[in-house]
Amino acid sequence: MRIRSLAVVLTAASLALAGCGGSGTEAAQDPNAPLTIGVSPQPHGEILKYVDENLAPKAGIDLEIEQFDDYNRPNEAVANGELDANYYQHKPYLAEYQAQRGGEFEWVQTVHLEPLSIYSKKVKSLQELPDGARIALPNDPSNLTRSLKLLQDNGVIKLKPGAEQGAGVRDVAENPKKIEFQGLSSDQLPRAVDDADAAIVNGNYALKAGLKDPLVVEKAENNPYANGLVASPAMAKDPRIQKLAELLRSPEVEDYINKTYGGVSVIPAS
Repeated sequence: MRIRSLAVVLTAASLALAGCGGSGTEAAQDPNAPLTIGVSPQPHGEILKYVDENLAPKAGIDLEIEQFDDYNRPNEAVANGELDANYYQHKPYLAEYQAQRGGEFEWVQTVHLEPLSIYSKKVKSLQELPDGARIALPNDPSNLTRSLKLLQDNGVIKLKPGAEQGAGVRDVAENPKKIEFQGLSSDQLPRAVDDADAAIVNGNYALKAGLKDPLVVEKAENNPYANGLVASPAMAKDPRIQKLAELLRSPEVEDYINKTYGGVSVIPAS
């Protein structure tokens, strides 16, 4: 196994290849080569490391794990042929990425859910939010919609009828407390808990920051935002990728997720 953390830098050559569906990895050419998988460090990298150390050897596959701290580079690397697959995103984010940046990808397997949670150091419940309170929330479209739906589900706002899909702040129809919404990149949201009246934080960043005791946790039932394994079209049907998909949904991985993350910040997909 090899684990590397990669800087968020694109060379001119890789930019030129972006969106072309390249298949330049060693595994694409050699059926005995290790798979190169891009991940966010937590929890994806931790889960994949568990698979690599405990399950993959018996299944006859080898993994090289590349860690990324941003949300764009892993898809670019798959499209460029630098990675065989990635594991860090949900389907709505992938659709949003493709609409904005292009690229060819295939969803291989759903693995786990990282519920959005609302954190605050200033109030103990959403009902205590003062008039004019400032709520920090993700600024990427798919997670912004998700955050607004979470606030609606908990009685803070109401969205315009029919605005559930692709909703933005402009679609807030009722805002009785005159909440001020502050859009931030997901990696900045844990720090916003100190300054805003509340912040809506993705599960992986809450885990990394050690955030505890959320006011509200997103429901897991019928949730479309589960994270999963995504591959290039050239590799999606590869037996090694298919075996990895099976391992990621195995009882052993489900047990590892439940024991490691306590059923709050990371939940096995249903």
